[in-house]
Amino acid sequence: MSDEIEIDLDDLKRRMEGAMSALKTEFASLRTGRGSASMLDPIMVEAYGQNTPINQLGTVNVPEPRMVTINIWDKSMVGKVEKAIRESGLGINPQLNGTIIMLPIPELNEERRRELSKVAAQYAESARVAVRNVRRDGMDQLKKAKAAGMSEDEQKLWSEEIQELTNAYIGKVDAALDNKQEEIMQV
Repeated sequence: MSDEIEIDLDDLKRRMEGAMSALKTEFASLRTGRGSASMLDPIMVEAYGQNTPINQLGTVNVPEPRMVTINIWDKSMVGKVEKAIRESGLGINPQLNGTIIMLPIPELNEERRRELSKVAAQYAESARVAVRNVRRDGMDQLKKAKAAGMSEDEQKLWSEEIQELTNAYIGKVDAALDNKQEEIMQV
């Protein structure tokens, strides 16, 4: 392969990895009937003049699989955090105990499990599209390199490498989706 014309596979891989980490973040926000500290990550609270994540206002613990507790450090923030959780759309009813907010995680019914499974599939499809967009960018780089004098053999080799990388990441997305759907449907 020529030295002057180089396709940056590391950059493509890094961008595909970014799509995977975004997918994992979205999956973490899906409630599966089990408590997890990461389910509170998307919730922001108006605190001290700016939007602040809950984990910067108190200690988030998961003492048992179906309970999440938040020990708020500043008593004046308890009401604001409780309100933010109620309005977040998580479907959880916070219970106050002094500066501790308890979040009992209710059982999911079959209909809700199916809905969450569909949402997970939508998140996975978005990640697949992101991976394919990175692949398209790589193929565009190849076309420019061919115009700059890359041989057809080299172009074919690079094209195959980009496609292998794409297939590997699509496989990772599919595996992550299968795991998440299995976790959601587990009673």
